[in-house]
Amino acid sequence: MQQSFVDFIMPFAIALIMFGIGLELKFKDFYRVFIQPKAVITGVLSQMFLMPLMALALIYFWPIDPVYKVGLMLLAACPGGTASNLVTKLLGGRVALSISMTAFNSFIILFTIPAILQLSFNLFLGKEQEINLSFWETTAQVFYTVIIPVSLGILVNEFTSDNFTQPIKKPLKFILPFILILALLAIIFLDEDNKEVNYLDHLNLLIPLIIFNFITILTGYRLGKFIGLRHESNYTIAIEMGLQNSVLALFIANQVVGNSAISTMAILYSSFSFITTFGLAFLMQRKLIPGFRI
Repeated sequence: MQQSFVDFIMPFAIALIMFGIGLELKFKDFYRVFIQPKAVITGVLSQMFLMPLMALALIYFWPIDPVYKVGLMLLAACPGGTASNLVTKLLGGRVALSISMTAFNSFIILFTIPAILQLSFNLFLGKEQEINLSFWETTAQVFYTVIIPVSLGILVNEFTSDNFTQPIKKPLKFILPFILILALLAIIFLDEDNKEVNYLDHLNLLIPLIIFNFITILTGYRLGKFIGLRHESNYTIAIEMGLQNSVLALFIANQVVGNSAISTMAILYSSFSFITTFGLAFLMQRKLIPGFRI
């Protein structure tokens, strides 16, 4: 029963968050993303290829159980989702860019996640593991929880007056972060596969996870700046790099691979990454980090 509750509440929470984000957007915001695609191409390629390489370089010689190394590789292979869209919105970044990256990534991972996991199992556990992600299930999930809610929010914002939307937008600014946090807590503590994890037994795993979180954020920002993107695009990409889709990693570890130990890294990462990513991106947005000013 608890599992069915989690299965219901998470998609509903994501859809509600994406509808609220869509209320702040217009179709012209996406027009600029595709007319000037350098930012979205940079962000997608960074998440698909650069992050797994950074994770591999970090974890290869790290003295932890190999199964947790596989867990970090899986986490690196699951790019940012709804949480990154919400943080981008809260910090005034390019929300349309963030959502576009999420949409593109959701289809590309059908090919990259199996490849990265196969490599990780061979490299760290010395065995092969067949990974099959359903194209139609993944497509339907993205369609119903991201594309439709965002589109509905944009349509409401495009074709209704401010008198209608403002009473909705104001409370949602405060409600949406709490919805996301509650949904993540439900996944971690109510899911039968995750609620028995003893966090105190895995404190040593937080060190590589925190390092991974910080280096991905900083790399995303510096890369955007290096190729000449605007400041808003730089910290938007940084947010996408720092907030991995922990929910997807949990699902793959528990339901597809069938190894709950692998999911430990995603559980631990989700316990702090929202706060650390928001805090570091806030400093970037305010240009308060030495060496990260324009």
